[in-house]
Amino acid sequence: MSDKFWLLFSVSCVGLLPGSAWAQSPGERGFGILQQGVQDAKEETREKAVHALGLLVKDERALKLAESALADRSAEVRAAAATALGQIGLPASIPRLQEALRDEQTEVVFSAASALYALGDPLANGVYYAVLTGQRKTGEPLLESQLEMLKDPQALARIGFEAGIGFVPFGGVSRKVFKMATEDKVSPVRAAAAQKLATDPDPRSARALADAASDKEWLVRASAVSAITKRGDPELLSAVIPLLDDEEDTVRFNAAAAVVKLGGR
Repeated sequence: MSDKFWLLFSVSCVGLLPGSAWAQSPGERGFGILQQGVQDAKEETREKAVHALGLLVKDERALKLAESALADRSAEVRAAAATALGQIGLPASIPRLQEALRDEQTEVVFSAASALYALGDPLANGVYYAVLTGQRKTGEPLLESQLEMLKDPQALARIGFEAGIGFVPFGGVSRKVFKMATEDKVSPVRAAAAQKLATDPDPRSARALADAASDKEWLVRASAVSAITKRGDPELLSAVIPLLDDEEDTVRFNAAAAVVKLGGR
């Protein structure tokens, strides 16, 4: 055969060589970019790459990469890793997320709790209970230092009203009103914690919601009543009925809806 034929044949085979750029699929290249991003020297770059891993739902490679980021020196990256694991949605990450509940940084603890909540792990409820009540459930794996951290207004303020807790506005409270109506950063976090406890079957959480219905902050009262309504427990009506005369419209309307749904007479 001619030299020209062998030259063309050789060029066409380059794409078949292992490790060559031509052999790499777009998907492989994309994952390689994510790997490089997670290992980047810049904290901001690592955080962005780790956040993107959350888009890879049910992807085991993304899970392993996000789990490795739970050991990052940056709290922001560790928090992003926990959030991503919740979004990836594989139960295999639960043990690592449970370990992350012992992190020294508030935002990491909240992100891990939010991820565990999404994965159906009841340990997340212990964090939300501690935020709402300032106390730890007996037997919950929270360190004393963490409990103090979750009571600390400054520590809660650092995570903001959305960070790691996946807040969704509840009855009568739009996100815009929610932001405008609250000058502090603690009440919104406690309000969001109350929402998470709506599905916790533990009777202690039911009592915590009943107590929160008389909280001094209207946002916490409104959220507690909303959570009680979702919980569907008529035994909690006695905590709701007094709020039919609450001075805050949102609380009063939520209480009215709760009484209607729970069958108050």
